[in-house]
Amino acid sequence: MEIVKIIGIGLISLIIILILKQYKPEYTIYASLIGGALILFFIMDKLYGIITLLTNLSNKLSYNNQFIVILLKITGITFLVEFATSICKDSGETAIANKIDLAGKVLIISMSIPIISSLLETILKILP
Repeated sequence: MEIVKIIGIGLISLIIILILKQYKPEYTIYASLIGGALILFFIMDKLYGIITLLTNLSNKLSYNNQFIVILLKITGITFLVEFATSICKDSGETAIANKIDLAGKVLIISMSIPIISSLLETILKILP
């Protein structure tokens, strides 16, 4: 089971970080980054499968494929922003984490404008 491996990596990373905090606190960020990268490495295969499935489904649909691409990009931005803010908060840089979070939200809103405008056009066509 992959979740057991992921939890194991997380707990081992936590133990290493706790030990490093006592002796070399400046190295804790590196342990956190390595642990996070290992966890991301384990889920990349599953993530690739999901993206492949959604791509195949979008090719079968006769509707605008651009929307699915936008939704995949928004999902990717969400994951990356969450990962980056977690690392910043772990290292005590809450201000930078908040700025990254704000930037991610602005990017998501700007990317979703075509979907929102298409939805509003559809609603306006339905209404008398």
